[in-house]
Amino acid sequence: MERREFMKRLCLGAAGGTLIAKGIKAQTETLKLLGSSFIPSGTGYDLVAVKGGEPEVMFDKAIAALGGMSQFVKSGQKVVLKPNIGWDVAPERAGNTNPQLVSHIIKRCLEAGAAEVCVFDNSCDNWVKTYKTSGIEEAVKSAGGKMFPANEERFFKTVNVQGKVLKTAAVHELILNSDVFINVPILKNHGSTLFTGSMKNLMGVVWDRRFWHRNNLHQCIADFPKFRKPDLNVVDAYRVMYRNGPRGLSMADVKLMKSMIVSRDIVAADAAAARLLGLDPNEITHIVMANNSKIGTMDLSKLSIQRINI
Repeated sequence: MERREFMKRLCLGAAGGTLIAKGIKAQTETLKLLGSSFIPSGTGYDLVAVKGGEPEVMFDKAIAALGGMSQFVKSGQKVVLKPNIGWDVAPERAGNTNPQLVSHIIKRCLEAGAAEVCVFDNSCDNWVKTYKTSGIEEAVKSAGGKMFPANEERFFKTVNVQGKVLKTAAVHELILNSDVFINVPILKNHGSTLFTGSMKNLMGVVWDRRFWHRNNLHQCIADFPKFRKPDLNVVDAYRVMYRNGPRGLSMADVKLMKSMIVSRDIVAADAAAARLLGLDPNEITHIVMANNSKIGTMDLSKLSIQRINI
């Protein structure tokens, strides 16, 4: 019944028979990706796909499969966490990253010895409201992390990107001054790029997003990781906005999926996340561009994947 409902909703949002067929194919691949098999923990996995649990439990399972938090955070290091905090909507609307997940990752970083964990986003709605309404500000502070603004250009410094279109970008100083960069996007539909994932989430670390929108948005998204790729990508797919993204209109746009994708490879994370949303990664232009530029790998068949069903 759940799969039939998924396909019904996918069809409602599709532009025609071709998209429906692609959705069916992608959904089939999703079922393979998030299978019920359980492989013993190790450090040789390229990607971990988890489903069926609460955010804290799924993250702990995934990070254990990748060798534990100590593989990413060392004692005394400064960690920057970049969730999606773009919209003035409550957590249930799935417009922003799940605050439970953000809080839990901070706790795990501090337990691993991080000197501090900093969190920010260059939000689309008013940053004071988004930080509060999203529940992320409270979650960060209660976990021992620190929230930082990104609403003024003085917080950003111009760096060389050397991409095909994006030659430079004004990047938030926290990204430039951190030892560890953890990217925590929420998976959702997007009107301009079909979906929001790990690479799209990095638009929140730069000052001038308008340049990206005016100058080949997909290529700019694919270019930016040439400057700095996150050390870890944690895709929140607990609640997923499957239509009317990126802000959504109501709870009718949200599906409870209780899933998570975790990977060092930002392109692989997006390829897997796209399939969760019922999309073929080959149809997401910036995923293909990043793959072709060797930012990461979109061919999931070539990766070592641990699939965990809680």
